[in-house]
Amino acid sequence: MAWQPSGENLKTLAQCLKDSLSAFNKAAQKQAEIMLNQAKASPDINNYLALIFSSSEPPQEFPATAADWHVVRCAAALMLKNNIKNNYNKIPEQSLALVKLAVPLGLQDKNSQIRSHAGTLATELINKGGIYGWPEFLPELLKMLTNESGQVTPEAQEGAMAAMAKICEDNAKMLEREHNGQRPINFLLPKLIQATRSAIPKVRAHALTAINVFTPRKSQAMLNSIDDLLQHLFALAEDPSIDVRKQVCRAFVNLVETRPDKLLPHIEGLAKYIIAQQKGDDEDLATEAAEFWLTVGEHDNLWRALEPYITDIIPVLLECMVYSPEDIAILGGASDDEDEEDREEDIKPQFAKKKLTRAANGNTAADMAKNGNAFEKVASMEEDDDDLEDGEIDDSESEGDENPDEKWTLRKCSAAALDVFARDFGGPVFTSILPYLQSNLKHADWSYREAAVLALGAVAEGCMDVVVPHLPELVPYLVSLLDDEEPVVRQITCWTLGRYSAWAVSLVDQAEKERYFLPMMDGILKKMLDKNKNVQEAGASAMANLEEKAGKALEPYCGPIIQQYIRCFGKYKDKNMWVLYDCVQTLAEHIGPVLARPELSNQLMPVLLDRWQKVGDESRELFPLLECLSYVAMALGDAFTPYAEPIFGRCIRIIHQNLEQAMKAKTNTDLDQPDEDFLVTSLDLLSAIIQALDNDKASKLVANVQPTFFELMALCMGDQSDAVQQSAYALLGDCAKYVFEQLKPFLPNIMPVVIKRLDMDTILDEEVDNSFSVVNNACWSVGEIALQYKAGMAPFVPQLIQRCVDILSNPRVPGGVSENAAIALGRLGLDNAELVAPHLGSFAEEFLDTMDDVDPSEEKATALRGFTEMVTRNPQAMESVLLHYFSTIANYQELSLQKPVLLELHEAFQNVINVYKQIIPGFGNFLMQMEAKDLGLLQRLFAL
Repeated sequence: MAWQPSGENLKTLAQCLKDSLSAFNKAAQKQAEIMLNQAKASPDINNYLALIFSSSEPPQEFPATAADWHVVRCAAALMLKNNIKNNYNKIPEQSLALVKLAVPLGLQDKNSQIRSHAGTLATELINKGGIYGWPEFLPELLKMLTNESGQVTPEAQEGAMAAMAKICEDNAKMLEREHNGQRPINFLLPKLIQATRSAIPKVRAHALTAINVFTPRKSQAMLNSIDDLLQHLFALAEDPSIDVRKQVCRAFVNLVETRPDKLLPHIEGLAKYIIAQQKGDDEDLATEAAEFWLTVGEHDNLWRALEPYITDIIPVLLECMVYSPEDIAILGGASDDEDEEDREEDIKPQFAKKKLTRAANGNTAADMAKNGNAFEKVASMEEDDDDLEDGEIDDSESEGDENPDEKWTLRKCSAAALDVFARDFGGPVFTSILPYLQSNLKHADWSYREAAVLALGAVAEGCMDVVVPHLPELVPYLVSLLDDEEPVVRQITCWTLGRYSAWAVSLVDQAEKERYFLPMMDGILKKMLDKNKNVQEAGASAMANLEEKAGKALEPYCGPIIQQYIRCFGKYKDKNMWVLYDCVQTLAEHIGPVLARPELSNQLMPVLLDRWQKVGDESRELFPLLECLSYVAMALGDAFTPYAEPIFGRCIRIIHQNLEQAMKAKTNTDLDQPDEDFLVTSLDLLSAIIQALDNDKASKLVANVQPTFFELMALCMGDQSDAVQQSAYALLGDCAKYVFEQLKPFLPNIMPVVIKRLDMDTILDEEVDNSFSVVNNACWSVGEIALQYKAGMAPFVPQLIQRCVDILSNPRVPGGVSENAAIALGRLGLDNAELVAPHLGSFAEEFLDTMDDVDPSEEKATALRGFTEMVTRNPQAMESVLLHYFSTIANYQELSLQKPVLLELHEAFQNVINVYKQIIPGFGNFLMQMEAKDLGLLQRLFAL
């Protein structure tokens, strides 16, 4: 029997939905929320919600105005969407069928917001149930958006096309994936291209939005349709709709990466077109256009094609780098706000930046991207407002005065493009902007002064050689601009000085250093205590940049620098603390043990510990603080001992709390998953402390938290986040190096987890890039464990050989990962050569090829010695690569014979040469096949 609604229930639910969005009666709103929460338990709740949402007129049981009924329908849609999102598997099939009937009705509604809600519901249903869980929907949608019957209203066509765009955005991989020999994208993409001919502007724009989901992806469907798409893009280039032209520009930007060969023949026309769009009145369209220069400029080959047009492009970029009148109204005359507390919304989410990757040369590779980029495009700037649910309000839009320095703008995009062009074309770019600089650096209008300083900073990296002759004049003027009356000018001047700090640092003459470098550094340090918080932040970012460029040259000035940082810790509000931590950690990283001097560490550590005690376990400020302490610990070394125990213990507690919270969130969807960066930064700090302290002290720290320490580490090794796994495997390797006796009892349980993670078959295609960073650290940790565990590795050798060989022979694996796999494989031979030697023929060539790219280091030396032990036990396996092997021996240049490791390696090389002298007749003649240089080295270093 078909479901029939109860009039009374319908009336009650409609009233609750209306009251739930009431901003005027808080008591009614609260009561409505309670009743709606209780209503979720009803098996019919989604039937009622679907009925209300899809009904354009109110039922007779609930007489309402058109405005009130619209509110009720929107509230029903939001509740229905959340029910599908959170409880899809619990919704009865009958209810799902009714919801699926309601969606097409909503798409045809006259109200655009209802149509948008319908699209959101469709997307959520497909996200949860898959495309094939609702197989009839896409064909029905295509019929609507193409007006196949000729009876579909323009509103319905718009609704269908908007829904299709949302579905494509959220399900691109599913649409490209093969199912029963078919890929939905193969029939969908031609239909979308056809829809760009629609007479309805919004249909054209949404069709291009959907197409642009796939233009950056190298699918066979896009390959087949590219010529047809380009014809349509060129036809739409002069479309009267700004939204259409924005998507046309975006398509060209995406195709730069995927099909530059198709754009190259049209580059002249494209250059003229993009210039015209960037010069238009619509800033969003101009920004989309400016992205084209940025993307082409960063392309390995295509940038050269723009050279004839540079003199036309650069004036447009410079023009667009001046703040707009609207921005000037917001920024101009900014007040001194140093004493104002930061609003919570001012402190944007930050993420642990330096995911530690263990490198084959024994170093730690970290992403050293600094905050000092005035036009850095962070992820939040790239996101569209489409992430907002319909009915939710974008606070930044409602305020109408979002700070233009906190979003991706035409100005920033143009400056970034100028930076890229400077690196591409060098001197000619500076020549092009020189007249502009001469006219505007001292302009009476601050917005032109600011734009000129920005332009000068933008070309710093690419045009340094040609700017240098002008710097003795420019730098003192820039230092004077640090006292400009406009905070925005002081702010950009800090950034530009940071960009030219490498020149000032490199000055050899002491008089020149005192004339240029010291005023620059002193000026930047003073701006860290400017009366304006944005200038403070810019000063701190510039100082971090200067520290990176100066390195150990800052040693004589560490005292005053740290004293200024201490003043900043006393003055800064929450937001600027983040960049201050970056200053401290960058200084620690570059001056290293100098920081351990008591006169420095005794000043710095109390302020860091004071902040450490004030910041709660759930505060996001922990991320930069933990990261900062990691670098400080490494710099202080054993001098960190007095601070280590409480910090170590708190990191363990934070990891335990977050893992516990994550487990609860898995079983209770009302709870949020904790931020992975709590785990990442805590694990990284544990690693840093273990590396910094003497081994005995580090072992004692770990022993005091057993068995919790390794149990938590093992859980993190199996975490769903690649970033957490990456840090956990780095910690595992560090424990093998520094506290092996504590780790040893846990290895029988830990090694199977490691082996499983090294299985390349478990890495999904869409996760491959992130997973390689985990595999890299896992390989590195295996090498460190093999060095210490010795014969204890025997039970795991067969599987480890298979895993490492799979990695070495996979062409998709990055070089650094292969190097760590090769080192792990070689080290297995140190104490288990008899187990590995029988397999030597399956990996010898890949091993040698990979080791050729590894710089001399203790890691390489031990891996080659382990490999040589295998060769000694199975010399016949090397027949096809023996000359390569002897070349590797000859070219290992770190044979200073000082370290025991190198003495042992030299002895192993000599032994294996002696083996081959015995088994190869005419050994001397055989060696004559080597290159003369390599043979000469071999004869000089070994007894042949």
